[in-house]
Amino acid sequence: MLALTDHDTTGGIDRAAAALPAGMTLVPGAEISCRVAVNGHQISMHVLAYLFDRAEPRFAAVRARLREERATHARRMVERLAAAGHPVRWERIQELARGTVGRPHVAAALVEAGLVPDVNSAFSREWIGAGGRFWVEKVQPDVHETLRLIRDAGGVSVFAHPFATSRGETVGPDIIAAMARDGLTGVEVDHPDHTPWARARLREIAADLGLVTTGSSDFHGDRDRRDLGSETTSRDSYEALVAKASGSSPIRA
Repeated sequence: MLALTDHDTTGGIDRAAAALPAGMTLVPGAEISCRVAVNGHQISMHVLAYLFDRAEPRFAAVRARLREERATHARRMVERLAAAGHPVRWERIQELARGTVGRPHVAAALVEAGLVPDVNSAFSREWIGAGGRFWVEKVQPDVHETLRLIRDAGGVSVFAHPFATSRGETVGPDIIAAMARDGLTGVEVDHPDHTPWARARLREIAADLGLVTTGSSDFHGDRDRRDLGSETTSRDSYEALVAKASGSSPIRA
């Protein structure tokens, strides 16, 4: 089985369902961009939404706003890069994206232009990493609002890669506990960017809060340094998520 959680969109779900090989199950979802207050300032984070009703109007409207913001956000970064004399064109980034444009597509264009050696290097303070020279802050919903939207659309929510080494400031157990009180269903434990210590600590937090633990390779396409299926979710966790969801069902070939 495979979950498809594109950023802030479900636009690929029907195409993925149509392409499923015999015996494969697709879990429909989306990875929602949101924010949380930590030590007096806002930091960006991602929540995975699975098995929600794609037609539910309030959540659909928020996803549409996020997609629009994602595109304008990326374009503002491209304008900054171009103003500094770097050979990065918006038209080329749209070609690379073939849909909703995000920072990974800007990063891919930086690689293509020979400005950085790989996509991961683009997400630094020298380039388009958070707080970097060409980074632009995004408008995002509060995480607690996001959790309520997912729940009201019949979905289940999982905090994506909370202790990833690349995310900078860590969201601590107190915030995860507050998220659990607002309906968080699970926490992503097994992830390529989680150290052994992070995985063990997240399992402890999940056990204390009664959260489902999941895993994901977080694969973003052919240019990604991660391998599809390198991290997985247990069948027990998968079945627990399906049992808690009421918005939609897994799609079986």
